[in-house]
Amino acid sequence: MNAFITCRKLLLQFTILVVALSGCAKEDPSRHLNLGNWYLKKGLVDEAIMEYREVSRLYGGEQSKLNRDEFQILGTAHMKLAIAYTKKGWWEYALSEAKRSFDISPNKDCHELISLIQEKLKQGSSL
Repeated sequence: MNAFITCRKLLLQFTILVVALSGCAKEDPSRHLNLGNWYLKKGLVDEAIMEYREVSRLYGGEQSKLNRDEFQILGTAHMKLAIAYTKKGWWEYALSEAKRSFDISPNKDCHELISLIQEKLKQGSSL
């Protein structure tokens, strides 16, 4: 009887594990973007960077297959990644990400961020 109960417990645990893992099969990039935003607000810059890079990785395939919302998420992730890099003082990486964001989703905020980063880089080279 004890062996039967143990076997049932193992089967139940295995079933729970399979169900849990099947829900993780396709990750949601917007969840990573939101988590990155939360980390950035809390000052956890390294963690935010990892989440924004994960969005980029998940959309790293053929960008021509992305819909409008996915482009918006990807562009926002690159812009937030640029901002996170500025907080680390990694200006060249920040500029690269800001330009990627502008290429994906051209807007005034990206353009201004690119200009600010370029100005900071000029100041740094003249010091």
